[in-house]
Amino acid sequence: MAKGVLERKDIPQEDTWDLESMFSDTEAWENECKRVEKLAEEFPKHLGSFTKDANSLLKALEDRDNIYRAISNIYSYAHMKLDVDTTNSQSQSLNDKATSLYVKVEEKTSFLVPELLKLREEDIERFLEDNETLKLYDQHLKNIMRQKDHVLSAREESILAQMGEVGGSPEKIYSMLNDADLKFPTIKDEKGKDVEITQGNFIPLMESKNRRVRKDAFKSLYKVYKSFENTFAATLNGDLKNNIFNSRIRNYNSTREASLNQNNIPLSVYDNLIKSVHENLDSMYKYMNIRKRALELDELHMYDLYTPIVDEVDFNIPYKEGVELIKRALSPLGEEYLEGMNEGFNSRWIDIYENRGKRSGAYSGGSYDSKPFILLNYHDTLDNVFTVAHEMGHSMHSYFTRKNQPFIYGNYSIFVAEVASTANEALLLDYMIKNVKDKNEKLYLINHYLESFRTTVFRQTMFAEFEMIINEYLEKGGALTAEYLCKTYKELNKLYYGPDVIIDEEIAIEWARIPHFYYNFYVFQYATGFSAAISLSQQILENREKAVEKYLGFLKSGSSDYPINVLKIAGVDMTTVEPVNNAMKLFSKLVDELDKLI
Repeated sequence: MAKGVLERKDIPQEDTWDLESMFSDTEAWENECKRVEKLAEEFPKHLGSFTKDANSLLKALEDRDNIYRAISNIYSYAHMKLDVDTTNSQSQSLNDKATSLYVKVEEKTSFLVPELLKLREEDIERFLEDNETLKLYDQHLKNIMRQKDHVLSAREESILAQMGEVGGSPEKIYSMLNDADLKFPTIKDEKGKDVEITQGNFIPLMESKNRRVRKDAFKSLYKVYKSFENTFAATLNGDLKNNIFNSRIRNYNSTREASLNQNNIPLSVYDNLIKSVHENLDSMYKYMNIRKRALELDELHMYDLYTPIVDEVDFNIPYKEGVELIKRALSPLGEEYLEGMNEGFNSRWIDIYENRGKRSGAYSGGSYDSKPFILLNYHDTLDNVFTVAHEMGHSMHSYFTRKNQPFIYGNYSIFVAEVASTANEALLLDYMIKNVKDKNEKLYLINHYLESFRTTVFRQTMFAEFEMIINEYLEKGGALTAEYLCKTYKELNKLYYGPDVIIDEEIAIEWARIPHFYYNFYVFQYATGFSAAISLSQQILENREKAVEKYLGFLKSGSSDYPINVLKIAGVDMTTVEPVNNAMKLFSKLVDELDKLI
């Protein structure tokens, strides 16, 4: 690729994704919008009649699915077209129109679930017996009826919906304060130049080889947070109280139960994660001791945790070389997987390179009927190769799900969403560690792997435990003061990082800069997903009986069953401690290997 950022028109077609396979041109897209709008306008005709018999129910569900299948094509096309050139006014207009149409579709179909919940379970069973085709919706209907005890009357649901915006105020206030209003001081960088600390450059500053830079950034940032600690405590308190109100009014025993019930996740999954990580903290303590020795420090502080302990290794990997590396690394997944992946690399699933106006970062997207598209901004770095492997994991999950499931089950739960992507990264890392010749490169890769464990399993589990503690405290009538939050958070850092790390006073306020505490028991899924992926990749590498077959079965399952059951198909039971313990065993083994090499 030529140096400098290219204009969109200068990117070769073969390096862009094939949106024409969705709609030949804007006129075709506009015509589909008109068709869907008409279908949405007509949909309320089902109100009052669709719960009378099996045939009427089937027709309503099929009509709804046809509308959502079409609007997802419309919306995916529009937002992907905008993402490759956010400066294009026509694309902005398409995206706005698609969003408005999506809102209209949701509004016109919103009566369906409340009306369904007026039925008794025996009514649903009778309908399923009366119409063979309706049985396709068995799991879908069961999932709706499962939550019947937690759904209120139509009037009460309407009041709660109208209160939603008010209930979301604490998070909005937090976001405005954290992202817009907070101003951080200026420090001197490695070269003695002034640099203003921002949310975006804080971690790069913490990765600095210069310890004075790290310390200054750390102390300066958290000094600002400390000066607003009571405001941050109030916003978090307000957000959690809103969740408590909603959980109680919906007849749940706790906010945690209410949150996990959305995907039918047992509380034991959450508890087992924390239990397993606690039982394996010795390996984290050993890793921290190695970090202290490698950095040749008398004291290891919290601001020393992000700086690399291995000198930067220059992996220069052009895109095509990266693709070949990924293919070799993922060969244990077998012929069927590799054929699908080759189709992705050769059939313009991927928008590869950066261009002016293109959205930053990377993602896997598309709709049920489209290719499972991938957006990249590829540069020739090792991190970018891992990004390709990661996003291809998501896209292959989508590819197999859409090929094997009807539209109603053609997606997958957030609980399992990161499994396939992380498994790909694990297989790539394993392959590179086993095949690298240079000692420093091997050290770098092992440390990269260990840091993934530290930040995704240990740190996210610590967040999950903090979230559980403060919710339970509030539910029992406690007051979430800044003092209580800081004390609780600091104690958890002591527990998770161990005796070789000085737990600086400033870290006590770190909870104030973590937006995930407003996501209502979301973060534990990072740790469970990572653990499941590690467990599965190890089974595949060890050639366990039918491991690949089971894994492909998982990728093909979509949401045809609850996420816990779908993972069991793959060979991982997240209701037990085994998957997290297996991941912890690999972490311990890598720590020992690093110890020998360092």
